[in-house]
Amino acid sequence: MPSYDYRCPANHAVVEVQHRISEQVHNWGELCERAGIPLGDTPADAPVEKLATGGQVVRAGSLKNPEPPCGSGGCGAGRCQWAS
Repeated sequence: MPSYDYRCPANHAVVEVQHRISEQVHNWGELCERAGIPLGDTPADAPVEKLATGGQVVRAGSLKNPEPPCGSGGCGAGRCQWAS
């Protein structure tokens, strides 16, 4: 299940939670419930915003293609040394 970061403008907290892509978190109360954290002094109906994050890192070894990506440092002069 993917994880998402949410920020609450009311208290400036950033909280990471996991949920399905089709689900949404609208307020601080929902976010706290999903994360298993207390509300604190922030009202449960305080809105939250989903942050754009970089996602998870994929390593070349986990791919079905055995060739390393050009970003692995194996390229030079605009030509990938792994290309045949």
